[in-house]
Amino acid sequence: MSDRADEGGRPGEKPGTEQGTDQGPEQGGKERRLRRRAALRSAERVLARPGFLGTIGERLALLDEARESYDLDEPSDIYGGGIVETLEERVAGLLGKEAAAFFPTGTMAQQVALRCWAGRTGNPAVALHALAHPEVHERNAFSTLGGLRPLRVTSEPRMPTADEVRDFDEPFGTLMLELPLRDAGFVLPTWDELSEVVAAARERDAVVHFDGARLWESTTHFGRPLDEIADLADSVYVSLYKSLDGYGGAALAGPRTLVEEAKAWRHRYGGAVFQQFPTVLSALVGLDRELPRLPEYVAHARVVAAALREGFAAAGVPWARVHPEVPHTNEFQVWLPYDPEVAAEAAVRHGEETKTLLFSNDWSRGGPGLAFTEVFVRAAGLEWTADEVKVAVTEFMERL
Repeated sequence: MSDRADEGGRPGEKPGTEQGTDQGPEQGGKERRLRRRAALRSAERVLARPGFLGTIGERLALLDEARESYDLDEPSDIYGGGIVETLEERVAGLLGKEAAAFFPTGTMAQQVALRCWAGRTGNPAVALHALAHPEVHERNAFSTLGGLRPLRVTSEPRMPTADEVRDFDEPFGTLMLELPLRDAGFVLPTWDELSEVVAAARERDAVVHFDGARLWESTTHFGRPLDEIADLADSVYVSLYKSLDGYGGAALAGPRTLVEEAKAWRHRYGGAVFQQFPTVLSALVGLDRELPRLPEYVAHARVVAAALREGFAAAGVPWARVHPEVPHTNEFQVWLPYDPEVAAEAAVRHGEETKTLLFSNDWSRGGPGLAFTEVFVRAAGLEWTADEVKVAVTEFMERL
């Protein structure tokens, strides 16, 4: 995900621009988005209740647990010291890297990482997927600001293959892999496929950088711990809010010399913020509270996905798809044969009228007469049984 909120917006779209029935696209979409947020707040049953949609008071309450994660009698941070260093050391340890640097945004962290690698390899070309985050959500930031040159290895809705990397017809200094690939449906390769892709990059004397914004929830699919996954890459970026529900922020982990250079570029990019303890505290709370629960969320997402498939089949929907069929993480896509504004209105009405919100994210156009949305399963979703998911599908379909 970009640094935009997870709750709406697709590549090339403004968030919430569904076409209303009797208003223009902008007005109709804005009103529906506000209704959707209100329905989410008032719903008694949801699959996920992202913290970032809470009130300021609710977000501040996250720090009620902070004393369990850090000694609040310690001095505050100033320009990256104290608690910031504590978080950096912890992330580096989790990922099995020599060092890590905290950044206010993932966009900044990845620009800096790729710029540093370009200086070391002498090649500003970065091989990546056409749906990778920098290509879709960052306004060409790393080429505009850093002079880097993106090379699209593939645009297929899957991870690049080893052959595509090995046989690519231009040299590149860095291969960037987004794990999971969000805009293709939160998809991951198999462990063997990932290992082969990394080996293919090494054969070309390229370094490997993981865009691991959601790497935290990838351990179940790979069947391996975080440090073993991260060990395949020379550097790794992780988000501190997408899965961990923190206030924001990111971390870049890798060799100590790279991280020290990255901190210098962090300063140049304006990322050396005077004090960052609220965001860092929220990240530490997330590592303690959310990180251990992510495998549970992934396991239940697979229960929810199976129930959705069965529910749509029982409802007689002529074509419906859960993608991936067995989710790789706790997030996946649902595709239906309806226009997105129709599906979006039915989803909001379902929440308003039943206090059960099955689809709390925006719907986007996937082609003529096709709509898709993203489904997240987090703590609130653990309360749902498969039968309850199927009932909710029936209620949703009644409003289409």
